[in-house]
Amino acid sequence: MLVKIILSAFMAVFLSACVTNTTGKALPTADKAKSISSHVQLGMGYLRKRNFELARNHFDKALKLDPTVAGALNGRALMYQLEGEVDLAEDNFLAALASEPESSQSRNNYGIFLYRQKRFGEAYEAFDVVSRDLQYNARAGAMLNLGRAAQKVNKIERAESVFKQAVALDARLSQAFVELADIKFNQKEYAESKHYLDRFARGSQQTARSLWLGIRIEAIFDNKDKMASHVIALKNLFPYSKEYLEYQNSVRP
Repeated sequence: MLVKIILSAFMAVFLSACVTNTTGKALPTADKAKSISSHVQLGMGYLRKRNFELARNHFDKALKLDPTVAGALNGRALMYQLEGEVDLAEDNFLAALASEPESSQSRNNYGIFLYRQKRFGEAYEAFDVVSRDLQYNARAGAMLNLGRAAQKVNKIERAESVFKQAVALDARLSQAFVELADIKFNQKEYAESKHYLDRFARGSQQTARSLWLGIRIEAIFDNKDKMASHVIALKNLFPYSKEYLEYQNSVRP
């Protein structure tokens, strides 16, 4: 069961449209909003550089001005996640969503958090909500996340549908083609599987997963030269991958 957050525990009551700054003078509302936005942006910038001390400092400053700022709570949740503080990360994700339920950014990040915790059903529900936000600028990525979560909860038809929608929204999400190729391979629709894998290869560098899938597809079509090429690439590029180990096990007598 998810940890329940009482939002009031995270916020103070503000009876004025102004806030007092460190000099004791009232900070106008417009300046307050600008200061909060600046601290959130700086905090996210430092977080991307994994400078947790400075990121924490800016998130805390933003939350001191307004304890309900979803952007700062989301940023702090991401920071705690990177630090391995799972409970604190979830508390802050939930506080961000309680403050701003319509924030697709916070909800998508929370879905990623849930997926990494192997809470696939909850992750699926989070991504499903985000995928319906037509204004979300990272909607295609959310579709990719939704498809992966759908596979984990055995909703294969939904996964296939959203992977197709993801690449329709953004053809650069080539990883969706590997997912589609894998789905079609498992359904024994090998021609379609090869079609999607070829589309992936045209736009991206090969991965251990794509090479291992390619080996199995080319074996089915008895294309020994292409199969051998994939084997060499898998061995040279990913010699310690689980996919190369699976290949070795498949050819052992």
